[in-house]
Amino acid sequence: MPDSIQVTSSSSWFSRLGKAFTGIVVGIILIIIGIALLFWNEGRAVKTYKTLKEGQGLVVDVAPDAVGEANNGKLVHLSADAVTDETLVDQDFGVSANAIRLRRAVEMYQWKETEKSETRKKLGGGEETVTTYTYTKEWSGMLNDTANFHEPAGHENPSEFPYDSMTLDAGQVAVGAFYLSPDLIAQLSDYKDLPVRDIPEGAEWPEGARTDKGGIYLGANPAQPQVGDVRINFSAVEQGPVSLVAAQNGDTFADYQTKAGGTIAMIVSGNVPAQQMFEDAIATNTLITWLVRLGGFILIWIGFGLLFAPLSVLADIVPLFGSLVGAATGLIAFLLALAVALTVIAIAWVVFRPLLGITLLVLAVAALFFGFRAFGKKKPQAA
Repeated sequence: MPDSIQVTSSSSWFSRLGKAFTGIVVGIILIIIGIALLFWNEGRAVKTYKTLKEGQGLVVDVAPDAVGEANNGKLVHLSADAVTDETLVDQDFGVSANAIRLRRAVEMYQWKETEKSETRKKLGGGEETVTTYTYTKEWSGMLNDTANFHEPAGHENPSEFPYDSMTLDAGQVAVGAFYLSPDLIAQLSDYKDLPVRDIPEGAEWPEGARTDKGGIYLGANPAQPQVGDVRINFSAVEQGPVSLVAAQNGDTFADYQTKAGGTIAMIVSGNVPAQQMFEDAIATNTLITWLVRLGGFILIWIGFGLLFAPLSVLADIVPLFGSLVGAATGLIAFLLALAVALTVIAIAWVVFRPLLGITLLVLAVAALFFGFRAFGKKKPQAA
């Protein structure tokens, strides 16, 4: 069975036109989703920014060695070593660690299908598409379902993983005189590799399991993996210094509710000052805002592209005309998507940032007014 298969398919001009008109509905839906996403994102960004700035002005540094009742309910910051007496144990393999978090990552060697298509237009508006399906083997933590392959025969994968990836968290983690809440523990992600060199005492590994490169290998030969082989690696969030900002709730912590409407409860590894934690969180919020803006714009762009698709198909009776129309409608879709995205963001700013939004709109109108006025002035005639 070849690892690469080519399939040629043809579609008539009428079938393409039918699909293009059907795509108009999808295009409208994508535009609506993109607009809603952009509007929501601006509100989320402003709420998060105001929440963080409010917290930045309220946070109180506290000593970790004593629980001060006077700070109960306040937004506090502290840095201390996070420690636990618990030993986390993976019940399937007996791997253990005196750590805050223990993670088991499971990968399976599987077939993977990649698809590449090349489409050629034909005189009369039809299309011929040559699709190449390529099959390779890879390690993956996700199940590649053979049922979704174009050519399942000869590329069969197991239907499930023999073991799941998982994370164990310590139930009680102390930071000085305080204890971390489960939500704060779950935020810690500074994992370090936890090598497995020998079978732990008392552990019962499945038949054929062995250690390999600091992990556990289930299969005949790690040097020559076969489809269905499994490798398992462990890592842990070790005990050590952490810094947190949250509401003090007795000898533990909770989300701090701000007047801006958001909540604050964050923790990082290391000794990090409160102001630095807030600045990092604000920078992350800015990055997320721009990424979501890009995502919303792309959705709207694709939506307009689908709205104009019938024009390109209609012109494809003569392929050259279709290509020209397609390029033109693609540019128009891009410009319309940009205009709509900017308009939605501007309106959202007026709603969520009234002072800034209105100021920007006034400046924009003023710039247009003076621009048109300057452009419309007649040049003085030479004497």
